[in-house]
Amino acid sequence: MGGRGARRPGAAREAAARHDDRRRSFPQVAPRTGDDGRFAATWWGNAWVEALENTALDTARLARGKAYAGRGHVDAITVTPGRVVAYVHGSRPRPYRTEIRMRTLGDDGWERFLDEVTARPEHIAALLDKDVPHALEAVTGLLPAPGDLVPDCSCPDDGYPCKHAAALCYQAARLLDEDPFVLFLMRGRGERELLAEFTRRNAALSAAEASSSAPPLPTVPAREALDAASAGAGLPSPPPPLPVPDRPGRPAVFPPDPEAPDPLALDLLATEAAARAHTFLLTGTDPVAALTPWQDAVRLAAAHPGSGLTASTRALYRDLAHALGRTSTDLARAVAAWRQGGAEGLAVLEEPWDPPAGPFDRARPALLAADLPAFRPWRNRLSTDALQLRLGRDGLWYGYESDPGREDWWPRGAPDADPVGALTDLLGG
Repeated sequence: MGGRGARRPGAAREAAARHDDRRRSFPQVAPRTGDDGRFAATWWGNAWVEALENTALDTARLARGKAYAGRGHVDAITVTPGRVVAYVHGSRPRPYRTEIRMRTLGDDGWERFLDEVTARPEHIAALLDKDVPHALEAVTGLLPAPGDLVPDCSCPDDGYPCKHAAALCYQAARLLDEDPFVLFLMRGRGERELLAEFTRRNAALSAAEASSSAPPLPTVPAREALDAASAGAGLPSPPPPLPVPDRPGRPAVFPPDPEAPDPLALDLLATEAAARAHTFLLTGTDPVAALTPWQDAVRLAAAHPGSGLTASTRALYRDLAHALGRTSTDLARAVAAWRQGGAEGLAVLEEPWDPPAGPFDRARPALLAADLPAFRPWRNRLSTDALQLRLGRDGLWYGYESDPGREDWWPRGAPDADPVGALTDLLGG
């Protein structure tokens, strides 16, 4: 009795409770003000800020709230459907309990949202990469509008909003910048529920498209083959090979599961396998068969969608680097080299060599003639305190930068056959 698969009563309910993400708490977040003076960095984060600022009756309180947020007066933030709550420190010793309330999205609104997301696979890919497609602006009630955010605070100030509620709003915008699924939670649905629904609808849509558009496959019925063989006529000829599709197929969307690998890593590997298989069908060769494990890891990381080191990218870099005994910084530097020049760019990063006389010797006079700094030669490299040019075996010059006084070189700019051109691109001019 009670085999290995048995679970005690209530275990399923407890597991569901542990993984219920409709209540999320976030540690104190650092403020961020962009170069344009905006507090948020994304268009949806700024939509939240604009809803607050367009509702406020007193711009002075808004300014003090932004200053409070900037000085770290907002403690940990808890988000549940329709509510954002935090303790905010003011002029008194005890912090004030502050909250922002908003309407949750009704069933019809969620249906429109899900229809919009799953209508295009790139929308799902963007959301998995923590980006919100602008097309979702059309879903009424998803983004806050003026008057949609209702502040409340235990302080005696009757401002609308008071500076504590304003500070909470500004810091909440930072949460939305980092993870748009926080916005969806505010509107009533958790990330796991949405990802599961994305998967279900995406699979249904793919099945419908396949059944409606795919032509019937050429076949040889088994009975026909057996009858021909029995009559001594031999086996019939097999049907012709299927045509190669125009592009690689897209993998299914994998929902998160605490017992399964990272869904973003699965998506990346499935996409990669489809692209390699498609190239092999077209050319008869595997485009990455000759790469070393390190080169292939760098190539994979360089192809990962997303700008900068998002949470998913950091996890990818960490896992790939750990598997090969490298650090995430090693991988990030190698990715920059790969994006600069592919496998040759990576070789330039990692393999100094002694070039023959000729282009390398002519480079220093050419740089001096262009009124550029004097460079020190070492093997295939020309360096100043903060700039460096490296000659690749392909005859191109690759630009590098480092903080002055440090040997911490990072690939920058595009390679060029002319050292002056490579340095000009590196300097942005």
